[in-house]
Amino acid sequence: MAKTRKHKLAGTTMSGADIIMQVMADEGVDTIFGYSGGAILPTYDAVFRWNRRHDKKHQINLVVPANEQGAGFMAAGYARVTGKAGVSLVTSGPGATNSVTPVRDCSADSIPMILICGQVARPAIGTDAFQEAPVFNIMSACAKHVFLVKEPSELEATMRTAFHIALHGRPGPVVIDVPKDVQNWTGVFEGEGMLPMHGYFERVQKLENARLEKEQAAEFFRLLKASKRPLIYAGGGVIIANAAEALRAFSKRFRIPVATTLMGIGALDTQDSLCLNMIGMHGAAYANYAVEDCDFLIAVGARFDDRVAGVPKAFAANARIAHIDIDEAEIGKVKPVDWYFVGDAKHALSDLLEFGKNVKSDHAAWIKHVAELKRDHPMGYNEESDKIQPQHAIHVLNEITKGEAIVCTGVGQHQMFAAQFFDFKEPRTWVSSGSMGTMGFGLPAAVGAAAARPGALVVDVDGDGSIRMNLGEMETCTTYNLPVKILLLNNLGDGMVVQWQSFYFEGRFSGTDKSLHSKDFVKAAEADGFKFAKRVSKKEHLRAALEEFVAFEGPAFLEVRTDKNAFVYPMVGPGCTYGEMITGPHIPGREGASSEDKLDTADAF
Repeated sequence: MAKTRKHKLAGTTMSGADIIMQVMADEGVDTIFGYSGGAILPTYDAVFRWNRRHDKKHQINLVVPANEQGAGFMAAGYARVTGKAGVSLVTSGPGATNSVTPVRDCSADSIPMILICGQVARPAIGTDAFQEAPVFNIMSACAKHVFLVKEPSELEATMRTAFHIALHGRPGPVVIDVPKDVQNWTGVFEGEGMLPMHGYFERVQKLENARLEKEQAAEFFRLLKASKRPLIYAGGGVIIANAAEALRAFSKRFRIPVATTLMGIGALDTQDSLCLNMIGMHGAAYANYAVEDCDFLIAVGARFDDRVAGVPKAFAANARIAHIDIDEAEIGKVKPVDWYFVGDAKHALSDLLEFGKNVKSDHAAWIKHVAELKRDHPMGYNEESDKIQPQHAIHVLNEITKGEAIVCTGVGQHQMFAAQFFDFKEPRTWVSSGSMGTMGFGLPAAVGAAAARPGALVVDVDGDGSIRMNLGEMETCTTYNLPVKILLLNNLGDGMVVQWQSFYFEGRFSGTDKSLHSKDFVKAAEADGFKFAKRVSKKEHLRAALEEFVAFEGPAFLEVRTDKNAFVYPMVGPGCTYGEMITGPHIPGREGASSEDKLDTADAF
């Protein structure tokens, strides 16, 4: 066995803050998102000194947001488009508590992030010191793992261990709470080593090395051969595992259509004939009908959540279920399965391709049926209205970007319209808050994506309610000259909540009518330094404005005033099955299907 080369700085005396910087550099960190403060100042000073003594190629960029929540979402956007761990660096107390939502958001969507928080000095912990917060207690319920560094000599190993935990197995956010005196401590840099978590490392290695056995593969292909109508249900795990290429090869080889979750968008080119786009509460009608019709559902990196399988017994009720996931806890959690594999999705699909190289797979009748579903139940909206429909704005922008933009979104109707009407050729080009559904996510996530992918076209599709939540990050775009394109679809209201209030609360728009608000978003953009800041209210001006918006070289802001009565369809109401899906007035439903909502009582979001 070859001996590992010793780190060139091993044996060097460093401060804790300098050790933090060195480990981050060793882990490939090139950008930090964060806001300074008293308890993290030693590490911010280390950032300054690091960049002063390194050439541009080896510097670590620092992006300072308007708010620590923005920093967390920037780190998340960075992580989602790169697959690397995003890093947020904040101070103690409010700096840490402002980061709770991004941590929980990353945990819910399995996004690798490292949050480094300053903490009051160890002797002051528990005394209600200035800007003290019980970070370990608060974050333990939200993060994949939390470390409070009590022993300065363990700081280096803790940092390395945190990156390993964030990136391996099922990814997620890891929080490191570092007291100020630990940052100021001086000790020897070892250049190697992690904390002794042998059971954890063994379990993760076993997961990552797991491969399909011949008998498992044979059983899978027995199920596939017995199937006449197989369907792949691809979730965010496909993106996270970098398994999109393997999924595409698998789908093409065995001629199996693919439907994705919201988080799985991009796993297959949306223009591929085998792609059925998104399923679920606001999934394409034809995709949801395909789930009803399939007899073998192959779930890959998906977890049957309530926005997809709202009524588990009725979801894919006529199908046998195969499930591939790296988290054993997801197997059978919601839906009983007939076959499963716990491990890396990329390995599983590659192994199935290898074991099935001599398997004949002919589902011509099913492929024809799926094509007919797409033909007979296409996406649609009110194209006759004089008012700008939000779907039309995205449709036109999609024609301009040709499926080659990185699209980030806030949360609400605009998020669903973007998921429905944009094309995506590649994975990691769709960035959206899925499980947590966090308003205010889109703009800072776009900043993180733009910082991670210089030269890429990054578009934040946002809503007037969602963008308000982190409006301060508009200035971050211009401060760092990040060419984020902000498309604000302004319907003067919290559109998704208005839609639910219309359906389930008899039109009582409590707290959602923004028509009396006086916010001038264009003036706000101009005040934040946007050289392109315009508004479009007329349909005939839309395309030209969007073309100019995309072509502008720097940060650009375009507000589009849209029809506030444009609702998201299809919609599978809470407690309803796909057979009860509301397709609305512009999407053809199946014969006999009701276009009326079947619920007459309010349900939880």
